[in-house]
Amino acid sequence: MTAPLQGKIAYVTGGSRGIGRASAIAFAEAGADVAICHLDDEAEARTLVQAVTARGRRGFQMAADMGEVAQINAFTAAAEAALGPCDILLNNAGMNIRNPFGEITEAEFDRMVAVHLKGMFFMAQAVYPGMVARGGGRIINIASQLALKGSPGIVTYCAVKAGIIGFTRALAHEAGPRGVLVNAIAPGPVETDLTRARGPEWKARISASLPLGRIGQPEEISATAVLLAGPGGSFYTGACLSPNGGDVMH
Repeated sequence: MTAPLQGKIAYVTGGSRGIGRASAIAFAEAGADVAICHLDDEAEARTLVQAVTARGRRGFQMAADMGEVAQINAFTAAAEAALGPCDILLNNAGMNIRNPFGEITEAEFDRMVAVHLKGMFFMAQAVYPGMVARGGGRIINIASQLALKGSPGIVTYCAVKAGIIGFTRALAHEAGPRGVLVNAIAPGPVETDLTRARGPEWKARISASLPLGRIGQPEEISATAVLLAGPGGSFYTGACLSPNGGDVMH
C-alpha cells in the first residue's frame, strides 16, 4: 500500500526534540522526506536525520532561530536546495518563560512573540508562494490547549498560543481557495524534555487532573500531524484539533 505522504517534502521547525521530532519521524514513516531546523541542538538533529534516512527517506537539518526572519529565509532556501520545495510545513518551534504577570519583562515578552507568532508567520510566508504556485500544500501550526483555557504564571505563553489559533483561522480563509490547507494542533500536557524538567510532582498532579489519568506522548500528537498532512486531512482547514486527554472539551 502506498504511504500516505509518498513523494511529499515536509519542513519541521523545532524538529530535534519532543513533538517536532516525533512528527518528523512519523512523516518519514508515512513516506515524506523531512527537513528540520533547531536551535543549536546539533547532536539530536543528526540522530533525527539518521532516523529519517533509516526509514528510506531523505533528511536535512540546520540550526536556525525562528525569531529571526533572515534565519527563517536561510533555512527555507537551504532545505529547498537539499530536498526540494515544501509540501507540508509543521510550525512547531516554541519556548516558554514562566513568570508572574507583573514580573514579565519587555525582553521576555518580545522573545515569546518573536519565536511563536513572528516565527510561525514568516515561516509560513516563506513557503506559501511556492505552495500556491504548485496548486496546494499543508500548513500545520502547533498551538496549545492552554490557549483555550489559560493558566497562571504563563500569561505570555497562553497569549501567543491563542494568537497562533487566530493566525491559523485567518490564513485558512485566504489560503483555502488557493489549495493550501491551514490548521492548528493544540496539544494537552505531553511528556517532553520541557515538561520533564517540571519534575515528578508536576507530572503526578497533572496526570491526576485529566480524565485519562496520564499525560500524552509526543507520538500521540504526531498522529494528528500526519492526519492533517495527508489524504485524511483534505477537508480540514481553519481547524484546531486538540489531543489533550480531556483537559479541554469543546
